[in-house]
Amino acid sequence: MTLPALPDESFRRVLCVVAHPDDMEYGTSAAVAKWTSRGVDVGYLLLTRGEAGMPNPPEETARLRVAEQRAACDVVGVEHLTVLEHPDGVLVYGLDLRRDICREIRRFKPDVVYGTGYAVETPYGFDQADHRAAGLATLDAIRDAGNRWVFPEQIDDEGLEPHTVRWYLTTGVTDATHGVDVTGEPLRRGVASLEAHAAYLAALPDHPAPADFIPKFSAMSGKAMGVEHAVLFRAYDLQAPPELPTDPEAG
Repeated sequence: MTLPALPDESFRRVLCVVAHPDDMEYGTSAAVAKWTSRGVDVGYLLLTRGEAGMPNPPEETARLRVAEQRAACDVVGVEHLTVLEHPDGVLVYGLDLRRDICREIRRFKPDVVYGTGYAVETPYGFDQADHRAAGLATLDAIRDAGNRWVFPEQIDDEGLEPHTVRWYLTTGVTDATHGVDVTGEPLRRGVASLEAHAAYLAALPDHPAPADFIPKFSAMSGKAMGVEHAVLFRAYDLQAPPELPTDPEAG
């Protein structure tokens, strides 16, 4: 069965929450490029500065990676970039992380939040611990943001308001529900956004060139949609009526 296109014509503002600089650039940024070209306001929230990702001294690495992330954002039309300073490599799921993500949701007021997966095992092997912590905290922070009695100091002291998110998106590999056609210019910009992390990629031994592997993966995803290149998502409409279980014995 061909996957349907994500109903993103209604998207107005999307917040993407990831653990590290470069996490958005391994394919997802091509979808971001498609959205921003249509006037969708996309913001990135990075939970760490990626300081543990290179052999350089951590502070030097952090400055370099944040600068490269800013350049990557510019390529795909993302103006709103927030980088927090949770420790890279040992990101901890908990109230502090949920609080910070909740604050950004209430501040940016997205109708869509994208978060990374939170499963231990993926089709590509065991996922990195920071990614799992970020994914689970993001999922919980979406609900937190709409409840005025959760982190009420953000409302009482910081002047924020509860905010309800309509859509939750996460990466779809084997369980995708929808896709975004990124054929052409969006894919080109997506590749260029990863190329903006030049110093980081140069520090990774045997890392393939972005132009060599991102189009191959997006072409595989495109087959699921019946297009040349695509980015796949698992999409949840959080305001849709719940699907009630049916009685298998009912006639």
